[in-house]
Amino acid sequence: MTTAMGVSASAERSTTAHVVWASALGTAIEWYDFLIYGTAAALVFNKLFFPSFDPFVGTLAAFSTYAVGFVARPIGGAIIGHYGDRLGRKTMLVATMIAMGLGTFLIGCLPTYDQIGVWAPILLIALRFVQGIGLGGEWSGAVVMVIEHAGNRRGFYGSLVQVGFPVGVAASTGIFALMTKLPEADFLSWGWRVPFLISILLVGVGFIVRLKLAETPHFKEIVERKEVLAQPALEVLRRDWRSFLLAIGITVSEVGLAYLLTVFTVVYATTKLGLPRQVILDAVVYAAIVEFATLPLAGWLSDIFGRKALYLAGGVFSVALAFPLFWFLDTKEPALITLALVVTMTLTHALLFGPKAAFMPELFRTQVRYSGASLGANVAAALSGGFSPLIAAALLAWAGSYWAVSVYIVALSVITILATLMAPETARDSLRS
Repeated sequence: MTTAMGVSASAERSTTAHVVWASALGTAIEWYDFLIYGTAAALVFNKLFFPSFDPFVGTLAAFSTYAVGFVARPIGGAIIGHYGDRLGRKTMLVATMIAMGLGTFLIGCLPTYDQIGVWAPILLIALRFVQGIGLGGEWSGAVVMVIEHAGNRRGFYGSLVQVGFPVGVAASTGIFALMTKLPEADFLSWGWRVPFLISILLVGVGFIVRLKLAETPHFKEIVERKEVLAQPALEVLRRDWRSFLLAIGITVSEVGLAYLLTVFTVVYATTKLGLPRQVILDAVVYAAIVEFATLPLAGWLSDIFGRKALYLAGGVFSVALAFPLFWFLDTKEPALITLALVVTMTLTHALLFGPKAAFMPELFRTQVRYSGASLGANVAAALSGGFSPLIAAALLAWAGSYWAVSVYIVALSVITILATLMAPETARDSLRS
């Protein structure tokens, strides 16, 4: 019996390890796909797709198309979450990989404004919408898949999926940093396309890995008990609306910070401060690399001290660092800029994003977990993530200084702190069925 139990435990660990690996790899590829658009919007889309505008207005227009992906995310979350709760987690994870990969690859093939006129930005917006649909169901499906396999270490195992975000940031920013070493004419002609085109190879790898995943035991259980709901997304709004609102509240600060730190800082440093692109791109890459360690650490600590403790710490640090971040950026010293981004991303985004993979799905019961996590995360992303670089750029233009952007960060952080205080502690409870 002891031997049998040992074999069973080993098989379970092996299954969990495979699920975590496949989910993290797929999530990293999908974040790469989604994030290269933000870097391109900050560096090149204003010139190639909106050339008739003033450079700053062109940047605002490029960020508006960037935000389209976030408008699409709740739609994708509702559709993919619905089928994820009805057909299974694995099926929809494979589907999101295809949607994201195809949309990203085709962006790399797009003609520019000079070649086809107004159709260029129209097609860019359409493909960005496809990207948003795909990512709308990607993250939530990946984390639900993992925590439904993870037993009592949901915070730690879930945070390993979150490492896909800094991998995507480092890869997307790093490859653009490499491409910007090209002569300007070559970069604007073909260099910017390379990050989008190579995505098709990465997606092929992720697709094969995800095909081998096993469905989660929690979903199998509700299928066997014939408890699969006909309209899980609507059920979230009818019966689980409080969890839905809390999910939005705890997420708005984290998702806003993610794109302010990785996208808006690039614009601020290059346009407002006049720094070389390489300085800020390198700083973003280094900050993302540090998160490889801090995200799992935050997830592990949330299993010990609870999800709320980590979230409250992240919210407080977000308020405390909202102004110092820009003080360091304004020094124009590469070492201080890198230090500022590393410290800020570690003490704000990592403390929030690490435990999120467990905290968000834990708020919902199994029958609506995919839909609830998808809708909560993606509505928050639409409200504060996609529009945060656009809002920050507009605030900077209005105020003429960073202080308005810092106040915006504080406001988002206060919302997250209040939502966390109202949320239940979920770390020590079994998943709701």
